[in-house]
Amino acid sequence: MADAPIPQAATDGGAPSAPGGGAVGRTRAVLAAMGAPEALAGPLVAALGPAADTVLSDDPWRLLALPQITPEQADYCARTALGQAASIDDPRRGRALVAHLLRRAARDGHTAIEERRLTAALRSARVSAPAPALEAALEDGGVVVYEAVEEPDDDFGFDDGEAPEMPDPDRYYALARMGRAEQALGAGISRLTAASEPIMDAYTAAETVEAAARRLGAEVAPETAAALVAVSLRGVCVLTHGGGARTAVAHVVACAEAIATDSEVGIAVAAPTAQAAAALNEAIAALGGDGERSGDDETGADGRVRAVPLARLLECRAPGDFARTAENPIEAGLVVVAGAMALDAEHAAALAGACANGTHLVLLADPAQAPSAAPGQVVADLVASRTVTVAALPDDPGPSPLARLTAMVADGELGAVEAPGREVVTVPAGSAAEAAHRTVQLVTDSIPRAVGIPADQVQIISATRGGEAGTDALNAACKQRFNPGPGAVAGLDPGDRVLIAADGPGHCAGDTGRLTAVGADGARVELADGSVATVADPAVLRPGWAITVAAAHGGRWPAVVAVFPPETRGSRPQVYTAVGTALRHLSIVHAAGLALAQAVRDTPAITRRTRLVQALRES
Repeated sequence: MADAPIPQAATDGGAPSAPGGGAVGRTRAVLAAMGAPEALAGPLVAALGPAADTVLSDDPWRLLALPQITPEQADYCARTALGQAASIDDPRRGRALVAHLLRRAARDGHTAIEERRLTAALRSARVSAPAPALEAALEDGGVVVYEAVEEPDDDFGFDDGEAPEMPDPDRYYALARMGRAEQALGAGISRLTAASEPIMDAYTAAETVEAAARRLGAEVAPETAAALVAVSLRGVCVLTHGGGARTAVAHVVACAEAIATDSEVGIAVAAPTAQAAAALNEAIAALGGDGERSGDDETGADGRVRAVPLARLLECRAPGDFARTAENPIEAGLVVVAGAMALDAEHAAALAGACANGTHLVLLADPAQAPSAAPGQVVADLVASRTVTVAALPDDPGPSPLARLTAMVADGELGAVEAPGREVVTVPAGSAAEAAHRTVQLVTDSIPRAVGIPADQVQIISATRGGEAGTDALNAACKQRFNPGPGAVAGLDPGDRVLIAADGPGHCAGDTGRLTAVGADGARVELADGSVATVADPAVLRPGWAITVAAAHGGRWPAVVAVFPPETRGSRPQVYTAVGTALRHLSIVHAAGLALAQAVRDTPAITRRTRLVQALRES
């Protein structure tokens, strides 16, 4: 493909930004000289720092730091700026392409790429000598490399008294931040496993669970009781469950709290988002009993432990910056995280690092869900590594229509379920336009009227972002319907439903809520758990009436409208995750035809390339 200029559509706003001075002004001048839209200046200063103008003058291929820029466009700008000095095999070009390819892989969820794959991709980008490009990327510091030797199936033997020749190691490249996080996660999990001692012996733990069950007036399943004994004995446990195990999950949290209280080690419970924490707290509160257990600050009015959003547990100060660290660990000897399939490598590393030696870490996860929105497949890798304890929780007896549907999808079938209480409704649509119309109709009228769930508790989840029934179009339609306004704050107005796209003090990436006000200190958002978060940078807010499946991962809502437009290219985990976010009601707007059922049947998993299994075994 020939080099190509960068169209204005590649910029965030589609038009040049207003004149300005400082770093942005200087960068704008450099962009103009190389034929690039000046509106890229702000994002480039954010990506490259205040010296972005100097960086770009020295190396025009640094434009690839922005995800919307293609290699062909960067080549065009480099040739405009450098003339004949812009060589296809320029080490600067190779260095930028390596980082670009790794960032693109990270957007697809991968944490590391094998050298042969990366080399092939570089050759496809017209790099005739990949080795110098890889070396330049490593010298730049933004990329790291790891070596691994595959363990042989059989023990090495010695023939004729000579030691066998060791195989050449495989080499894996990763963005430095990502690679170090995965290494830290492997080391952290290994530390917790090695340093752990039983909180209780098995007999005492079983008695504690029985006493907690009597107090709750609940019948705790034998599998759940056995899993709780394992929790008391082992440093790291993964407790797997299906979509119909809400009661079992609540039993685990309530009985784990009893174990932690009786052993005086303390407990902390977290979920990926505020809405997931609120749903878990509702399930815990629904359990019977006297509720007189704990005097800890993280308890509700009934005295039981309360789940908090993970970023709040880690005391997030800014994206990737947490107050809870090895030097200031979580003050609990038992840490339970529900919805753990939403954990990406960086958050999981922060969590493991914030657990002190001797802390028992419990991850509750539904393995049929899609992997995390950010890079990594933490739970799947932990299970595959065989370095942690794994136990399965049972489904609740008498599954609801929603539970039966998720079980059906997990088995590879997308079909109808009986729902006399209108818990599950399928709405066919013949086109994207009809799907969008039906979706807005469901939110504004049908669900509030027929099911009794108000519109502000209904979440739209679409399988696509673009198109007439994608999240962009649906958000525009919902804003016009529910809260028309000028979009004074990054396209939003107080009263809008919003999605928070980054962690911060009091909020998590993936939280949804209502924008209540904007002040000098930031935007205030009322979250599902009743808290109000102040988002310092309103630029991380997105319209939240309709969100993608990836953004919905880790969330739970009273009612969900899952939209599958004609252009949907789904998978079983994607569909399962979308339909599994509903607590009481699910409407499926189906415009994808037979292709959706085929995707559920024929695409059972989303595979990611990661290094966590290797990091765990190395540790």
